[in-house]
Amino acid sequence: MSYSRRYGNRVDEALQFNQKRCLTWFREYTAPDDPDTLGPEGMEKFCEDIGVEPENIVMLVLAYRMQARQMGFFTQEEWLRGLSDLQCDSVSKIQARLDHLRCLLNDQNHFKAIYRYAYDFARDKDQRSMDMDTAKAMLALLLGKHWSLYTNFSHFLEQSKYKVINKDQWCNILEFSRTINIDLTNYDVDGAWPVMLDEFVDWLKANRAKTSEDGS
Repeated sequence: MSYSRRYGNRVDEALQFNQKRCLTWFREYTAPDDPDTLGPEGMEKFCEDIGVEPENIVMLVLAYRMQARQMGFFTQEEWLRGLSDLQCDSVSKIQARLDHLRCLLNDQNHFKAIYRYAYDFARDKDQRSMDMDTAKAMLALLLGKHWSLYTNFSHFLEQSKYKVINKDQWCNILEFSRTINIDLTNYDVDGAWPVMLDEFVDWLKANRAKTSEDGS
């Protein structure tokens, strides 16, 4: 076999996804006493290797592709599932796919699926609902740059009586952000919105009325 053909075969092998290579890569981030779980320390090193901050939204999209169950952890099964799907078995390959992962957020259906996934991914598994600090952090990550009323809603949550957000409220917040005008003119008080969002609308209207009075 000629050198060029041997070289070409090695290049092809390097480009093709290799499950064994992917698993060896996974082991770089796990501890000897728990080789099947990549934990917080391993996650930090993984993020450093691929050049992404742990709190970057692309990490949420990657976790979604793996269908990871718990924030800060990847199991061996989740890692292989997600990276087999992405055909990534090295740092350079996952780096080349980061733009693809970010682009999923631009598709409404994918974004909705990622948003819904984020609720169960981020909440404490011992609780049915998501604690408010976690909810605010996840809402900032997912809606902070895209929802014109996000800052108002965040301020509302800070002064509200709510300590947790349930899944129905979580899903309706996204729907509200997509459908309700910034001036609230198309908000139907008789609609099937959760009480939390009715209260937000009342609070925002009252604040706007007060601001208008103060300015006159």
